[in-house]
Amino acid sequence: MDKFLIEGGIPLHGTLRVSGAKNAALPEMAAALLTAEPVHLKNVPRVRDIITMGKLLAYMEARFESADVPPTDVTLCAESISHAEAPYELVKTMRASVLTLGPLLARTGYARVSLPGGCAIGARPVDLHILGLEQLGARISTDRGYIEARAPAGGLRGGHIRFSKITVTGTENVLMAATLASGETLIENAAREPEVADLAALLVKMGARVEGAGTSSIHVRGVSRLGGAEHAVIPDRIEAGTFLIAAAISGGEVLLQNCQPSHLTALVEKLRETGVDVNPAGPSALRVRASGKLSPADVSTEEHPGFPTDMQAQYMALMTQAAGTCVITEKIFENRFMHASEMNRMGARITIDGNRATVAGPTPLGGATIIASDLRASASLVLAGLVASGQTTIDRVYHIDRGYERIEERLSSVGARIRRFR
Repeated sequence: MDKFLIEGGIPLHGTLRVSGAKNAALPEMAAALLTAEPVHLKNVPRVRDIITMGKLLAYMEARFESADVPPTDVTLCAESISHAEAPYELVKTMRASVLTLGPLLARTGYARVSLPGGCAIGARPVDLHILGLEQLGARISTDRGYIEARAPAGGLRGGHIRFSKITVTGTENVLMAATLASGETLIENAAREPEVADLAALLVKMGARVEGAGTSSIHVRGVSRLGGAEHAVIPDRIEAGTFLIAAAISGGEVLLQNCQPSHLTALVEKLRETGVDVNPAGPSALRVRASGKLSPADVSTEEHPGFPTDMQAQYMALMTQAAGTCVITEKIFENRFMHASEMNRMGARITIDGNRATVAGPTPLGGATIIASDLRASASLVLAGLVASGQTTIDRVYHIDRGYERIEERLSSVGARIRRFR
């Protein structure tokens, strides 16, 4: 099992290029199931979840081809679908596998998808996916860990879906299914994340009729068929945010290229509040520079356009170095503070009370042997290791490989002393 060894205390300096967004590429790969024609995706990150999704689509006998050199171009062609099923063995490590449910149901009239796995950060039920698809006429049952869905004889039909709680993958699943449903579909209280809007942009290129993606109300007019398309995946805003904090916590200066600053507004505003200099360096670039003493700034995670839950752990690492007390409130997931105990082993002073974490700083962190519990926790522990004195060993870094492409090589390119070993 791979580990990271980090020697901290080195300010980062240089240029980093942001990869394509994993959370946009995964639903866009699933969208290829909606058509018999090729879908060509550019700027796809080479991370473990993408590889898993490729294996899943290949199991369904879709053709999956990718370039050998990142940033990866991927071509998918589901000319025929022989297995409208996502088996447990293929999806147990990746929650995004549930995104095949809507496209399979719309295209073939049937889907059998294992209940998904992924990070252990609390309950992420798929009941909202099921309720939304049922509003399109699907008959759905769950049995022994599988969701089994059937469309009515005439296929899915448009409907009015209002989510009781905002759900990103639920919005994406229903959106994809609605593109091939007869009639019109209105999705209210829809997720507004940039990844949802990017999926809709691909679907429109494929011939779908979608309006309002990126707002809380999405209107879909169903079509009888979709075609192939070429599409560039948006930059990964969470990777970009992680690199911004890496520069800040290490006391360095980094130019971030191939990012979308408008997707990072909440994080950038919060970093500026703490005293970090973040400034535009072009239409798709940001320059971040540590400006000295960090000030604490409370934060609450929210659905987009609020502060992202996927940046909470990384921000907590930064706040261990702020001069004062910071309160971090996690409003999205109920079990997303598992990184706090590992940071405390490094010398942090973090106390947890329900969904609130109080961080007292600044505290000098020291190297320790620590364990990653999930994808974003892994990233936060790498950040803590960058500022810790001595050596930090992080176990179970397969979590970070699910969502960050060669992170140790890229951080090394800007001066970090980090290497992978077994």
